[in-house]
Amino acid sequence: MSGEARLILVLGDQLWTDIAALKAADKDRDVVVMAEVADEATYVGHHPKKIAFCFAAMRKFAQALRKAGWEVAYTELDDTDTTGSIPGELARRAEDLGATRIIATEPGEWRLIQALRDMSPKVELLEDDRFLASHAEFDDWAEGRKSLRMEYFYREMRRKTGLLMQGDKPAGGDWNYDSENRKPAPDKITFDGPLRVTPDDTTQEVLDLVATRFKSNFGTLDDFWFATDRDGALKALDRFIADALPKFGDYQDAMLDDNRFLYHAVISIYLNAGLLNPMEVCRAAERSYHDGAAPLNAVEGFIRQIIGWREYIRGIYYREGPNYVKRNELGHTRKLPDAYWGGPTDMRCLSKAVEQTRDEAYAHHIQRLMITGNFALLVGADPQQVHEWYLEVYADAYEWVEAPNTIGMSQFADGGIIASKPYVSSGAYINRMSDYCKSCAYKVTKKTGEGACPFNLLYWHFLDRHRPRFRDNHRMGNMYRTWDRMDEGKRKTILDEAQHLLNKLDAGSSF
Repeated sequence: MSGEARLILVLGDQLWTDIAALKAADKDRDVVVMAEVADEATYVGHHPKKIAFCFAAMRKFAQALRKAGWEVAYTELDDTDTTGSIPGELARRAEDLGATRIIATEPGEWRLIQALRDMSPKVELLEDDRFLASHAEFDDWAEGRKSLRMEYFYREMRRKTGLLMQGDKPAGGDWNYDSENRKPAPDKITFDGPLRVTPDDTTQEVLDLVATRFKSNFGTLDDFWFATDRDGALKALDRFIADALPKFGDYQDAMLDDNRFLYHAVISIYLNAGLLNPMEVCRAAERSYHDGAAPLNAVEGFIRQIIGWREYIRGIYYREGPNYVKRNELGHTRKLPDAYWGGPTDMRCLSKAVEQTRDEAYAHHIQRLMITGNFALLVGADPQQVHEWYLEVYADAYEWVEAPNTIGMSQFADGGIIASKPYVSSGAYINRMSDYCKSCAYKVTKKTGEGACPFNLLYWHFLDRHRPRFRDNHRMGNMYRTWDRMDEGKRKTILDEAQHLLNKLDAGSSF
């Protein structure tokens, strides 16, 4: 090597050969540092499948870098000389190599950003340019706006990228076709689900390690099927585009008792780790539309999730700063119910969502928002506990993407920065969008009394106890008018029965 070696940090969710730190590096002199460390694996109790995916993908990415001519200093979790942390490994490698300069791409969590900023030798942090909107670009868009609504930001990203644009107009004449994407599931699903990859030797070695070291974590390693390299991620994308995208839009909000994937892509795990690039994913979907293989409502809805929602919540996360995850505007303090960890519950929708999460480290956006998120919000669960649960149990969860979805969209703990109203519903919505209610111990049509759906009772209890805050919200006026029209005795019965359910949770009982 010529000149002083610099250390180039590559994290487990930065597995992209053109990541900012690698683009700034010199292959002839610099050393890439990658490390499986206890601090990152244990700061929350990650799902074993998430840990296995990250470690296996990291090992394969390191192999690919070496094959491309990079020198890689790689630490495995059980190495005897590991320091157990990213800053510790950087300091150890710097001492071994006599390096005084470290380059890193900005991490996706404030916790790790601060740890790197506190390091000696000093770390040069480069902004992660895998995203379409830089921090400055998002802040310029947000500055001076009374409300930061994703829809308007999304339109700017459409204009910037040219995706689904005809000159300066959106394809089809409308920006958003979400109204066409709310159909309940059809009688038959024709998609066999996401690509399933049999673990190779590298992945199996990691699975054995994780099974030993993280056996007490919530979640199972059984039937591990994630791809763990770029080639597999591209095949997973191709499978979705060809076989599922045409019907993705229609049924993206639907839920089924015996089908965990419907027409969903399940590629966020690869996208968030760096194995796929957002623009290549969107271009693939756009080509399907132009080729006549997928309808506009499906392609627009899919692209909106990536260049709209994904970019928007990242902008919110960095704009709001490290204390965002601590917000609790509604003052909720109840312990997250044991059902979220597989404890008993007679609520079919909740038990099925948690069961799927345990088995797959995955649930789609409506299961997360309108079942687990909705229930946590209705019972008044501590938003920090809810935040940590989502961060722990999903393989695609990193704080930059998870926290705004949870603290903002799901729990309204940020006071309305992201959502204009709380995402709460009674059992009627779940019944309309799923078949869970058909085999539930509770009756979704029953509003009070023995066997009444808990969502029905808790929904009105939430509205009643938060009336001072939401009564003037223009999107909630009809709800309060409906409540006010009820007979006073009926309202009292609802509140009493809802409080009885909450008292059971506080006593450690299930329902």
